[in-house]
Amino acid sequence: MTFAARALAQLVTWPDLKEAVPSCGSGQALSSAGGEIAHFHSERDVDLNLTARAIRRLEGDLRRFAAIRVVPGSSWVTLRLDASADVDLLMSLMSVALQAQQGPPDDARTTPCGCNDGRGVGFLRL
Repeated sequence: MTFAARALAQLVTWPDLKEAVPSCGSGQALSSAGGEIAHFHSERDVDLNLTARAIRRLEGDLRRFAAIRVVPGSSWVTLRLDASADVDLLMSLMSVALQAQQGPPDDARTTPCGCNDGRGVGFLRL
């Protein structure tokens, strides 16, 4: 079982998450009451709707993780799942994402588009 498959299997058991069809049309998705929250695009890559506010708040901490990529202006982060620790990181960030979706909407600095997979730009390190 790949790390992404293992993570998806764990996350579908969370009561606030349900499987969904990704709006980008690629892979598998999870949604919450606040909308789409995760897209599993490959055996390694997961896009997570963390929100721009949460990304700004956690920027210093996110820099420590080579597994995280951020596209400027996007409220989605991409995680590369290469190890069990990366799955643990995804689980922690999913909790943050669920809480962030319950807060007030992000401000105008966020690009109102879908996940990072179809944005046509390379992933940049924070």
